[in-house]
Amino acid sequence: MRIHILKDNLNESIQHVSKAISSRTTIPILTGIKIDVDENGVTLTASDTEISIQSFIPRELDGTEIVQVAATGSVVLPAKFFTEMIRKLPSPEVTIEVKQNFITWIRSGAAEIQLVGLDPEEYPLLPQLEEHNVVNVSSDLLKSMIRQTTFAVSTSETSPILTGVLWNFAQNRLKLIACDRLRMASREAQISSEGGVDFQNIVIAGKSLNELNKLLPDDNMTVEIVVANNQVLFKMENILFYTRILDGAYPDTSKLIPQSFQTELTIDTRKLADAIDRAYLLSREEKTNIVKMTLKEDQSVEISSSSSELGKVTEQIETHKLTGDLLSISFNSKYMLDALKVIDSDFIQICFRGAMQPIIMKPEDHSNMLHLIMPYRTTG
Repeated sequence: MRIHILKDNLNESIQHVSKAISSRTTIPILTGIKIDVDENGVTLTASDTEISIQSFIPRELDGTEIVQVAATGSVVLPAKFFTEMIRKLPSPEVTIEVKQNFITWIRSGAAEIQLVGLDPEEYPLLPQLEEHNVVNVSSDLLKSMIRQTTFAVSTSETSPILTGVLWNFAQNRLKLIACDRLRMASREAQISSEGGVDFQNIVIAGKSLNELNKLLPDDNMTVEIVVANNQVLFKMENILFYTRILDGAYPDTSKLIPQSFQTELTIDTRKLADAIDRAYLLSREEKTNIVKMTLKEDQSVEISSSSSELGKVTEQIETHKLTGDLLSISFNSKYMLDALKVIDSDFIQICFRGAMQPIIMKPEDHSNMLHLIMPYRTTG
């Protein structure tokens, strides 16, 4: 194998696939990046068995020659050193040559590096998926939906299924749900699809989706989502992202959502977030994160928190609308801030059934998003 390649394109591709490299893998060859060279260009692959990422570098892009292929072939190079070496090379062009026993020479400018490669035949094959269940989603929408839900997954491995996000697709509506028992985030969107595509109870690890989100472009590019067997494949331009589906049935979160409320208020999202953020500073010092919200007769909301050592924060905010019974309710301010940061509406509707019932939050101007936070029981 021998290629001449532009360093920036190679480095960008390495950065993409290296997100799938894990230092904790028990399979030595998975600490490496697999390089495959054929007449069309260069393909890089990395995997940690949970996710696999493949990035393709074409020979030519927008009229610019990226890769010159002198000899085809494959090799696996140690990711840790290969990634750093390419990034620090002195010249904008790189020559990579694999010789006997997978000894690999990397040349750039005056630099010459020799790496001991591994046999690519030992590298696990990527899953071959039947492309029956395929949904096309714009990358900016998918990026938003992931960002607006993954923060609510559980970080505890005692319930592995809750460390993932539930994906359901039916009647051209895609719905994502994340829940850690103390809070829930859901987001749905209308997606046009062909052929009556339908999938239910697909759960993808939150950490995998966070890695996917780093690869998704901000512009309106189409992403193909392929669901098959125990894998989901996200196909982007020149990038393939495979992730395993978590085993188990996701709990029915619809039972958590009250069907009627005794109090409803509409309030400026940014003003509420800023007030809770200030109260959070004190509640964080107490290591409780607990902040109290009190609804007042003058149609205002009082946000307060106290610290036995530092003092007290109290702030009043005018509501846009307040109906129903007045109440005081305590909650985890970090959970509330996480939700407020991803709500894409100037005004938010908050619904209460009582001081010890779930708090429901949704944007005022659409019904595609819902957040639930369990309250805290406090004395006084």
